[in-house]
Amino acid sequence: MTHAHPNSPLELPADDRVTGPYTGYTRAHWEAAADGLLKAAWQWATPGSALLDLPGRPSVSGVRSDGLEGYARTFLAAAFRVAGADGKDPHGWLDRYADGLAAGTRTPGRDDTESWPLIRDHSVFGQPMVESASVAIGLRLTRPWLWDRLDPAVQDRAEEWLRGALRHTPAPNNWYLFPYSVAGFLESVGRGDAETARARQRALDLLEGWYRGQGWYADGDGRAFDHYNGWALHLYPVLDAHLSGDSELSAHYGARLREHLESLSLLFGGDGAPIHFGRSLSYRFAAGSAVGLGALTGHTPLTPGTSRRVISGALRYFLDRGATGTDGLLSLGWHGPHDATIQHYSGPASPYWASKAFVSLLAPADHPLWTATEEPAPSEGPDRVLALPAPGLLVQSTRADGIVRLHNHGSDHVRPHEGESAVQDDPLYSRQSYSTVTGPTARGNAADNHLAVVVAGARSDRRAIHPLGAGGGDGWGWAASWHRPVFAGGAPMVPGLRVESVTVVRGRYELRVHRVLGAPPGARVEQTGWASGPGSAVTSALHALHGWESLDEVRAPQGTAYTPWAVLPRLGADAEGTVVLVALASLTAEPGADALDAVVSGVNVDGHTVEVNWAEDAATTRIGLGPVTVDHG
Repeated sequence: MTHAHPNSPLELPADDRVTGPYTGYTRAHWEAAADGLLKAAWQWATPGSALLDLPGRPSVSGVRSDGLEGYARTFLAAAFRVAGADGKDPHGWLDRYADGLAAGTRTPGRDDTESWPLIRDHSVFGQPMVESASVAIGLRLTRPWLWDRLDPAVQDRAEEWLRGALRHTPAPNNWYLFPYSVAGFLESVGRGDAETARARQRALDLLEGWYRGQGWYADGDGRAFDHYNGWALHLYPVLDAHLSGDSELSAHYGARLREHLESLSLLFGGDGAPIHFGRSLSYRFAAGSAVGLGALTGHTPLTPGTSRRVISGALRYFLDRGATGTDGLLSLGWHGPHDATIQHYSGPASPYWASKAFVSLLAPADHPLWTATEEPAPSEGPDRVLALPAPGLLVQSTRADGIVRLHNHGSDHVRPHEGESAVQDDPLYSRQSYSTVTGPTARGNAADNHLAVVVAGARSDRRAIHPLGAGGGDGWGWAASWHRPVFAGGAPMVPGLRVESVTVVRGRYELRVHRVLGAPPGARVEQTGWASGPGSAVTSALHALHGWESLDEVRAPQGTAYTPWAVLPRLGADAEGTVVLVALASLTAEPGADALDAVVSGVNVDGHTVEVNWAEDAATTRIGLGPVTVDHG
């Protein structure tokens, strides 16, 4: 028996609250969700099935590339669905993809109804290289039922098209894993050679340089740490090792995945939401793909019941909140459509990288992932604080409201060749803090969770983030960084101007300490808090402890991914030379939560040392600035 899902036209089984007490979802729900997404997308296929031209704003790569994206990304979902069912394909998905492969590779590069675009360098509309990986993995997963049954001429044409990924230059980041995946498929069907070996070794060499520890990779040579860790940098090498049976590679990359899941698994709220941070958030429940892959391969610190609760929680979170419109298509956005969430490279089919979550279906029906009863997610256990010095992140979760907060002192989106420019401010990386219930405000609006230096009416942005350490103890933690304020209007920077920032968390409280150095005469400093909406279930508060002179509230008319418009608290103070500023912030959904003015019993600032006394337990936090030291007890 099936029923229409609330806020989505997908037909899903009735909830199972016996084995799924938290989400009600079972493996059957996952299969039905995959089928429903595929059915809706295939309404937009070309007559020969080579392109899925979904409606909507085209990407910068053009509509033909977008059509290939529709084919490739949905193929990934179909491949996980059919391979996980050991070849059972009740809806005949693979026949359609086989037809599309034959039609798309017949005359690639031609401007007609079916032909796939050629794979070129990243700098020349290189999006087809991204999609080649999904095509290759789909073919690898379904080999007995699709590839092995193709006409040899079609196999040859497909290989020639795929080899374009091996012969052209990827973007300088996770893109190198696309030719890696293509090469892995070609080798798996006996078509490997020196070219495939080179592509694989190049990617693995780069991965070693990008690995920074604690299970975290930088997405390229810079300091971008985000969801690409789970749905790309871990997914491709671990899945490849699993499919090839290479025990050495599996042990190497599996150990990193296991460590990554120690922190990633905490970045899902009690409502199932992933942390709203970083680019490509319209991939939505793909954020859980690494959790499912860990359960499938055994490279996980989580019990099967916890893994299942996290992945099903993320899937249900988005389906319950309108991620698919009435037409059943995944929209560009977060809950529903949301322009500020979208990257310029995204097209109508881009959200279907969410298909990566269906890697969980490779675990058969009798796998513990599906037979174990759901257990609480990490954020549903005791309050947690987790400091991650490698990426420069600090995670804070509170059981009472299920909110997870990520304090960012190490991840930015500044590539080494770019330098800093406020013109390129990226709200998805530049804010101090992110959560599972709030999103950053859009460009052009008042910036949430931001320390701005105001010079001649221009507010500074935070671009390159330089970590200064992270650590903690039982129930508390800290992270610190410095940045150079840059300006979109007026002078691009002020010589000697620098901001050092320390965040200390315990419970739901965030102690925010800043030392501004080199503020020019007439400067002002502003600190904003969390952005919340009218009638929101969450409360944002900001309280001055030292150095701040004013408190007001500012509006963000474009709102966030969670609310059509937003308000945020703001502290302000005049500044010249060196100033130390201390505030307390809070984001909570606890009803009747105490005001912040009684949380701290005393603050003492002596030169470069800040001492804060907490009222509840008489604990003291001591922060030294330059160099940063933090003690609490």
